Amino acid sequence: MGKSDIFGWLVRRSPWPWWIAPAAVLAALSGHVARAAPDGGMDNAIVVRAARTWLAGGSPYDDPHFLYLPGAVLAAAPQALLPHALVRVLVPCAVTACLVAAWACALRLHRVPLGSRLAVLGLTALAAGFAPFAHLVRLGNWTVSAALALPLALLLAGRERWVAAGAVIGATLAVKPLLAPVALLFVCARRWRALAVLLTVPAVVSVLCALALPDPAGFVTRTLPFLLHGDDAFVRLYEASPAAVLPRLGVPAALARALALAACAAGTACAWLRWRRGGPGPLRLAETACGLMLSAFLVSRPSYDHYLVVVLPLLLAGLPCAGAVARGPWFWLALVPQLPGATWPFLEPVTRRAFRDALTLGVLALAVARTARPGPPRGTDPAPVRTGAGVPVSSGAGSDPAF
Repeated sequence: MGKSDIFGWLVRRSPWPWWIAPAAVLAALSGHVARAAPDGGMDNAIVVRAARTWLAGGSPYDDPHFLYLPGAVLAAAPQALLPHALVRVLVPCAVTACLVAAWACALRLHRVPLGSRLAVLGLTALAAGFAPFAHLVRLGNWTVSAALALPLALLLAGRERWVAAGAVIGATLAVKPLLAPVALLFVCARRWRALAVLLTVPAVVSVLCALALPDPAGFVTRTLPFLLHGDDAFVRLYEASPAAVLPRLGVPAALARALALAACAAGTACAWLRWRRGGPGPLRLAETACGLMLSAFLVSRPSYDHYLVVVLPLLLAGLPCAGAVARGPWFWLALVPQLPGATWPFLEPVTRRAFRDALTLGVLALAVARTARPGPPRGTDPAPVRTGAGVPVSSGAGSDPAF
């Protein structure tokens, strides 16, 4: 820990009283949701209601807002059987615990000690200073499964356990297909066996669970068209994708979709170039994966603010590494619209916060895309770990020197 700059200070052990701050913020957040939300959050209630419909003999896809794969129905069935009073407490606590675990995995990917100052300050900043974090807990949205699975999978991949990483991503896809773009990371790394596991797990689980539903093809015939077209007028007010936001500003819908597709294609190309650049494994894995996810968010319908929680911990945890995205000004400027409590002129109604979310999404995608530029080796001074505290992270490049 011999670094003398601010980044060396961040990776040193934190005094224990500092942990009171994030503990208090997280307890207050989950406690508020437990008191205010009868089903643990509006989005969780949608999944639980779908499970209750299935248990009663109906099709969960009768609800157009149920956007999950068949595996989510069976996964939510235990909640449908529990008392409401228990669900309203368990769900926000479970979401909060998953987000804390996601932050821990992101830190370990970058070899930052879990007892460091960055660990406590970063968690406090995420919980108290990044609005989508609190939104995710309040909604009880199952996006939290992706928020945990992505850093966990990258941590496994960084330790050359690619098949296990594929299984983690696949298990998440079996519930919610949010992390589907990460499959391209396995293509970049030429990890074909791990990619096969990633694709097989959700396929098998979805088929088996669909057979237990009265409408086995409901996801394909009802939900998939909605995801591709996003025709729900209510949902459109909260979408952050340029394809949804630009038409609200007077841009023709066809042009907005074309611009969103172009941005997605450019972001995907930059992610591939970032992988080709090589460099230390943690940054290479995190920035490539985040570039792929942000590119997908630019074009996906729907695309919500809490999707940003999937990528932000991975980028923030890389702060001690030289050349990390979090060391650039654009990363921090992208987060300004997400400061809780800030009132922005003409954007006061909750239905207009999508404009702020779109700005954050676009600037953050640009900040990550800039990592594809040629330049000197990056990430050469990752945070050290205590003796015996971690396993060296490999480049994740496999045996092919071209990658």
